[in-house]
Amino acid sequence: MSDRLAIALQHLAPKQALTQLAGYGATAQGGRWTTAVIRWFVQRYGVDMAEAAQPDIAAYPSFNAFFTRALKPDARPLATCDLICPVDGQISQFGSLRQGRLLQAKGHDYSATALLGADAALAARFDDGLFATLYLSPRDYHRVHMPCRGRLLRMRHVPGSLYSVNPVTARHVPGLFARNERVVCLFDTDFGPMAMVLVGATIVGSICTSWHGQVNPPRGAPMRHWDYTDQDIVLAQGQEMGRFQLGSTVIVLLPRGELRWSENWSAPGAVRMGEAMAHRPCE
Repeated sequence: MSDRLAIALQHLAPKQALTQLAGYGATAQGGRWTTAVIRWFVQRYGVDMAEAAQPDIAAYPSFNAFFTRALKPDARPLATCDLICPVDGQISQFGSLRQGRLLQAKGHDYSATALLGADAALAARFDDGLFATLYLSPRDYHRVHMPCRGRLLRMRHVPGSLYSVNPVTARHVPGLFARNERVVCLFDTDFGPMAMVLVGATIVGSICTSWHGQVNPPRGAPMRHWDYTDQDIVLAQGQEMGRFQLGSTVIVLLPRGELRWSENWSAPGAVRMGEAMAHRPCE
């Protein structure tokens, strides 16, 4: 199928209905039928079950239970680094924000203000800062972890579209990540503010955070906000902060300062949770 046809079909597809249907299917406990679907998925996408805390496919009561599976405690050692990669996946883009804009793909960029739910004041805190866009494919581990220690300040659920977030769509749908549904989480860190944006997509049943649980659905509601500044919610480096029930993309925003990307990073390139992502240069 050509890229143009694939994008045209996405424009026409009933994305909300498909996502709702997929959500029902992913939570269903169908016994041997669920096991058969999981087994097909593992073979189709080459999922490494040897690193799962529960490697027995038949032990998962639903597809979502399998998809959000935990890993063995030693499967993702944490690098000794200021910031570690929060997910398994692929580096879609990374670099510096230029005039408040992030690169989506060749020929496409979008504004931090739009990504963060039309919050220009928050976006200004990342002017000339750093960003990384990390795509989680179906075969990846789908829990999201903290790049560094952070105190949770705010969370925002931004309703939006549900386009696929695969590389083909990123190349052809302008402003993709600022159009799709997303959950924006703001932390205070030793390096200043850090935003982690969990982006929804077609058939992503829901986005969850470790302190709130399931954030969506409902869908189609107005933008929702949560303020945690009167609470002391602190997450350690490497601690789980969220997960996707069916996969998507994470965007990390960092402020202007001393942080530099790991010399091993390149786009596109595969990454794993716990690998070095960014650091302060040695004096």
